[in-house]
Amino acid sequence: MEINVSEAKAQLSKLINMVHRGERVVICKNNLPLADLVPHKSQRKRRLGLLQGKWSSTHDLLQQDPDVEAMFYGNVR
Repeated sequence: MEINVSEAKAQLSKLINMVHRGERVVICKNNLPLADLVPHKSQRKRRLGLLQGKWSSTHDLLQQDPDVEAMFYGNVR
């Protein structure tokens, strides 16, 4: 399907759905092909654990800080 820019602006959602269903959409300017709407293809898969072993902490992150607890709960000791 070929469609002019002004029409594509008004029908963008419809065109995206068409591309999602596998149809080819060409956007034209003054009836000259300018751009193709194509489905997105991911460049590469996401790697999990990228920073594994590269970060360390000097204290236990799950240990509660007494000053922060006092701010939330007051001095309840």
